[in-house]
Amino acid sequence: MSTEENKRLVRRFYEEIDKGNLDAMDDLVAEDYEDHSPPPFPVSAVGRERLKQTFRMFWEATPGTHEIEEQIAEGDKVVTRLTARGVHEGDLPGIRATGNSLTMTATVVHRIENGRLVEKWSNKDDLGLLQQLGVIPPPDAAPQ
Repeated sequence: MSTEENKRLVRRFYEEIDKGNLDAMDDLVAEDYEDHSPPPFPVSAVGRERLKQTFRMFWEATPGTHEIEEQIAEGDKVVTRLTARGVHEGDLPGIRATGNSLTMTATVVHRIENGRLVEKWSNKDDLGLLQQLGVIPPPDAAPQ
């Protein structure tokens, strides 16, 4: 696949997630998919099934969208800078629904092989997300 086709694949991946169409993952993601930066929530499956369980959990608890700010591709890798937005409508493991609006930025690297996503590395604003979920107080709320 060309770098432009790889970028389209990653864009479609996020579009399908935003639609809640996790069945599309069977076409877009390799069965032995490896997430080198998974979220810190318990999920029992591995590979593509782990990805589907994780996104199902987030889709049900924090429905929202991914806005791709920028993409760069070289060889079999695509780097995507994005902003995810949602509302914390349902419980996450150990975190009760808050109703808070959520915004999280991330830089994600996907590796593509045979037209499917096979690996992912990400650097996301976990601290900001935990503050928005009320798990960690924001800096201005810290005791003095």
